[in-house]
Amino acid sequence: MMTDIRPKQGKSVFIRTYGCQMNVYDSERMAGLLKPLGYRVADAPDAADLVILNTCHIREKAAEKVYSDLGRLKRLKTERESAGGELKIAVAGCVAQAEGAEITRRAPVVDMVVGPQAYHRLPELIARAARDKGDVLDTDFAVEEKFDRLAAREAEGPTAFLTIQEGCDKFCTFCVVPYTRGEEVSRHVDAIVAEARSLAAQGVREITLLGQNVNAWRSAAPAGAGGDAWGGSDWKLGDLCRHLAKVDDLDRIRFTTSHPRDMDDGLIAAFAEEEKLMPYLHLPVQAGSDKILKAMNRGHTAAHYAGLIERVRAARPDIAISGDFIVGFPGETNEDFEETLALVETIGYASAYSFKYSRRPGTPGAAMQKQVSEDEKDDRLARLQALLERQRQEFNAARIGDTLPVLFEKPGRMDGQLIGRSPYLQSVHVCAPHSMLGRIAKVKIEGVTPNALAGALQTEDEAAA
Repeated sequence: MMTDIRPKQGKSVFIRTYGCQMNVYDSERMAGLLKPLGYRVADAPDAADLVILNTCHIREKAAEKVYSDLGRLKRLKTERESAGGELKIAVAGCVAQAEGAEITRRAPVVDMVVGPQAYHRLPELIARAARDKGDVLDTDFAVEEKFDRLAAREAEGPTAFLTIQEGCDKFCTFCVVPYTRGEEVSRHVDAIVAEARSLAAQGVREITLLGQNVNAWRSAAPAGAGGDAWGGSDWKLGDLCRHLAKVDDLDRIRFTTSHPRDMDDGLIAAFAEEEKLMPYLHLPVQAGSDKILKAMNRGHTAAHYAGLIERVRAARPDIAISGDFIVGFPGETNEDFEETLALVETIGYASAYSFKYSRRPGTPGAAMQKQVSEDEKDDRLARLQALLERQRQEFNAARIGDTLPVLFEKPGRMDGQLIGRSPYLQSVHVCAPHSMLGRIAKVKIEGVTPNALAGALQTEDEAAA
């Protein structure tokens, strides 16, 4: 039987996050929303008065894991109530949006279900749950309202995510995001800049702009700013990056996740012209076969994708390319898969994410003929991941001897060690004083571990040499 170790005064919330960086950001914002209500963040469910599962619906196993976790939470809630206490359970995120009624049916232990566009109403839902002692279902889409109500936030460390766009209009046949996150909606540039300035004033040195299709972001230009450099009055992501680069004390800008269909000339030029825009691009391709790309409704060909990478590298020769891949999509033959391997060889990735195709109910891909067997998926994924891992290791090994600016983010496991990030998003381990946290300094890369770079902090004279 679990021991109740909650503090006698105050409230606490434990948030378990599944899936993408958008969910990580949403979890941070939920914690911020609950702080004025007296909730501190707990390290474990049995130390919390409220448990929130912030869910992902991209892959089947992720959704099923939610129900498995709810089973464990049911036992904890029963133990808590038998001891005269109380535990509230909320399910948030994309599974909540897609399966709200199913969640309440399969797991009546859940007190609140809140979709990703309505979590800004979490304080209201908690109050209603406490008053009504019943299930609350709220998955309404209200993205603009959500953006407006989440303007203020507290920074935690020298890096931060900043959502600028939500939703997706691409309707890839394997993906549930258009159904769970809704249509593409962009946040206005003035609100983004105000949040970036607030974060920078709190010590944030690097921001990562987030969106399901972040480079689909569009906004009217700020008053007095005029049109963009490529004509028209609307700003695109390249304009926003240039504008954010003017924010005092903000040293680094990143963005994720991009779509090839939204890579425009202005964004590519920004990589060449804006020093604060880090040389790292995550641009998912998903497959190297045009037949499969068409079946996926990606709206681009392998040649078009390769051409984009070539143009980006011409603008920023040192850029690190990252990507996403799905193997075993319905109808994928051995020849199709070999085309994916050939594309990977052509591009050369610094990092990548790869997965077996997973049928998601309600998506066109789930009803397609010629589903690939799990054994074939396993074999193809193993071959792809071996190639991608080799490329990642080669990219990291090529940094040995380089001197890179590293932003120190947190202490390492060893005494006197700090962990930071290179411009290419690699983890870098360095012996450095605690006073370097939140600062950027030159580091000479001396070695490579399986998951990080190792380097030595340079003196001013060494860095200038």
